[in-house]
Order: sequence, then C-alpha cells, then structure tokens
Amino acid sequence: MAFIQKFDHMLDLVLDIGSDLTFDLRRVSLASATLALAGSLQAEPLPELRIDPAQVSVSGLSAGGFMAVQLHLAYSSTFKKGAGVVAGGPYYCAENSIVNATGRCMTHSGPIPVQSLIDITRSWAASRALDPLENLRSSKVYLFSGSRDSVVRPAVMDDLDAFYRKLVPAEQIVYRKDVPAEHAFVTEQYGNACATKGSPYINKCGFDLAGEILKHLHGPLKPRSSEAAAGRYIEFDQTPYVRGHGMASTGWVYVPQSCTAGASCKLHVALHGCVQNTGAVNQQFIRETGYNRWADTNDIVVLYPQTGPGATNGCFDWWGYDSPDYAKKNGPQMAGIKAMVDRLGGGDPASSLAPPSSVSTSGATDTTMTISWTAVEGAAGYHVQRGGSRVTSEPVTDTRYTDTGLSPGTAYQWTVRSVDASGAESEPSAAATGKTTGATASCTTANNFAHVAAGRAYQRHGFAYAKGSDQNIGLWNFFIVTTLKQTGPGHYVLGTCS
Repeated sequence: MAFIQKFDHMLDLVLDIGSDLTFDLRRVSLASATLALAGSLQAEPLPELRIDPAQVSVSGLSAGGFMAVQLHLAYSSTFKKGAGVVAGGPYYCAENSIVNATGRCMTHSGPIPVQSLIDITRSWAASRALDPLENLRSSKVYLFSGSRDSVVRPAVMDDLDAFYRKLVPAEQIVYRKDVPAEHAFVTEQYGNACATKGSPYINKCGFDLAGEILKHLHGPLKPRSSEAAAGRYIEFDQTPYVRGHGMASTGWVYVPQSCTAGASCKLHVALHGCVQNTGAVNQQFIRETGYNRWADTNDIVVLYPQTGPGATNGCFDWWGYDSPDYAKKNGPQMAGIKAMVDRLGGGDPASSLAPPSSVSTSGATDTTMTISWTAVEGAAGYHVQRGGSRVTSEPVTDTRYTDTGLSPGTAYQWTVRSVDASGAESEPSAAATGKTTGATASCTTANNFAHVAAGRAYQRHGFAYAKGSDQNIGLWNFFIVTTLKQTGPGHYVLGTCS
C-alpha cells in the first residue's frame, strides 16, 4: 500500500503541471474515448504534398520538447534541418522511470547523467535503433528555457545544451534562457501573462518564439504575414499511422495556399505539451503559437500531431508509459509521427504535361459537386484535388468528376492535375470554386452542460448526446468542452467549421 501511495504521488507530479489545473484526467480520458471513433469518421485524409526532404524539422514544448529530441535523434535522416526544444531535456533522460521523469528530468532534484545518456545514444545508433548520428553534424538546434520555469527547471535545459554540444557543432546551437517566462510556449501577444503558470500554457512575453525557432532552423526567411494565417487548417485521420498508443484519432496540419497549389514546401512538426492537445485547450496550440503566419510567407507546412485517449495527462510518451521502446525508431508514437511525415511528403513528382484548362463546377447539390475540364493531349488520366487534398484514389480518364460527401451551404475550391503514363502529375490547374446548396453549417463550442441546456444535445445516464445524430459527446458536465456542427434543423454532429 505504501508503494502504491508513493507511485500515485509521483504520478501526480507529472499530472500537476499547474496548480490551477482544472481538467480531471479520468474525466478527460473517458470523454476522449467516447469521441475517438466519431472524430476519425469525420476527418479528412492527410494530404500528399511536395515536401523538400532536405527541409524537415521538429519542435515541441515540455513533453513535446522531450519528444522533439527523441524524433530528432531517432530520425536524424528525416529531420535534417534540426529541432527546437522548449522546456525539454536530454535524450532518454527518464530511462523508462517515472521517478527519473518527475525528479531529475523536471525539477533537477538530482544530477542528470549526460555522458551516460550520450553513451546509450551512440550504442543504440550503432545497433540501428536510431539513425546514424553523423547526420546531426549538419543539423541545427534551438533551445529555449523560461527563466521562471518552475516545472522543467532551466538546469535541465542546461544539461540538454551540454548533451547536444557533444553531437552538434556549437555554432549551430542557439540557447535562449533570458526571457522571464513560466512554463509555457512564448508568443508576442497571445496568452497568459509571461510569469503565469496555467492553461493553455501559452504566454505573451513580447517574444516571437515560433519565429525564432523557424528562422534558426530554416532561415533566412521572409517576414511573416501581417495578416491572419490564410492557408487551410485540416483535421486529418491519424489512425492509418498509429491507432491507440495514447494518440488521438485525429490530428491537424496547416497547409499554406502555395503548398496546396503544388509548390515545393518545407515541413515543420510542432508538438504540444501536456494538457495542451485539442481535448484540453481546443485549437489554441495549433492556431495561436505563431507558426502559421511564418508558414504562409515561407512555404512551410506545419504538422500538429495530437495525443488522445490513453496518453497520461495528454503528454507525448517520453518516460515509457506506453512502450519500453518509446525513444527508439520502433516506439509506437515515434513511428506514427514519422509515418505522417512520410505521407505528407508523398506528392508525385512533376510531369511535363500541361495542367487542364477551363476547370469549372456545376450541378451542385447539398452534398455533391461536378467538376469539369478540357482534355490535355498525352494525359493518361487526371487527379482532382479539393482544398489541396486529392479526392481521386486512381486517375480518372473522363474530363468530369462528381465529388461527394460535401457539407451543405459550403464553398469549396478544386484543382485538377494531368497524369502521364508513368503516374507523374502536372502542376495544378487554375482553381474553380463552387458552393453546395442548402443551409450553411454553423458550429458552437461549449461545455456539454451548456449544449444540453441550449437544446443542441440531450443527456442520458450522465452522458451527453448530440441531438439528431445521437453521437456520444462525453460526460454531461461543465468540464468537457466539445464543438457541435449543426447540419440541419435539430441535427448536430461532432465537428468543426474551419
């Protein structure tokens, strides 16, 4: 019994990253489990884009920072541009131990054996559990520790700096620890006061951390957009890449217009911290950390993988709660994120064929639209894309295609690519826009008690259900926050209007 009480106390240290934490782990986990299947059924496939394989990087906060280090070390041949780490620690710091995780790797209550961890890293690379460490010699690293961080102490980041300096040339490492920030992702103007510790763990400190990370890893860059991000926020199905293992059924990716149109783009993977996934803070980490405005002007796709049911407090696995191989290439979460990166970079090589012309839309219904175009000489077929994501699994040989599964009263944009006999695609056509018939969907984000009170849902046996679709949206209380999309009179589904 004494051991169980001690373990519970250590787990609480991992869970209580803020004294004002309002999310109860058990309630969030149960509600997330009820939403997982519904979410994956509504999400889009992850698009295949033209990603420059030499321009891929990763960053993360806290648990996401530890995971960023793991991905960088394990897949250094993929994350060639490097890693940005905010409030993280050395590779394999926890060594499969929650005692180490909550002690030396967070509070620095004892020394971190940096040289021993480097020896383990080299041994695993030699056995091919990690990519060759020689890849790191051309990589870059950006480290950030808030000087007031009381969760992952600056001393832990000092050890990460020492760790990386054994593997990466010193001139390729930037380490900032002079901003008086608590445990949070730092922005110029969004979030809590700089010295605040609390949800959503985004603090306004007059410092553009996302921009500094991207400029160091991918620079020089053009100035960020002065307007709100104008690309597409895509909620995609994560289950083809990792099912379970603490990962949500859906993740998010931000795709600039240039990348949708077929430009060769960079890719950055941004990893949230504990209690910072969409189940805890909705889309704040995705939309408000500052990455996307830089992405718009610099052709950067930003991938936001999401933890979900089974993830301890929404954390990525950096101490072994899901798998003893959590830090290696075959770690389930690691391999899943790598598979997402591979999929995003799977766009076909360019063909010399001309793109189709005279692309137009017609025959709109509430859920379908017909796209037509002029034939291209030499084309073996055509691929149709909606919003940058391919909707044709195989090339179509006709010069018209009916797209289905659309939402009523919604405007969409389609492009068409010619496909040659080898399967290579042309550049995309000019876009054609069309709007489905019917009423425009509207979305409401609220706690489940409010949804029931407003008539958007009903409750039965302590759970809330969306009216019309009867989807289980989680426990009927003030703590579970969901977004309901109205698709007709008195009919609601889990979803988003983004």
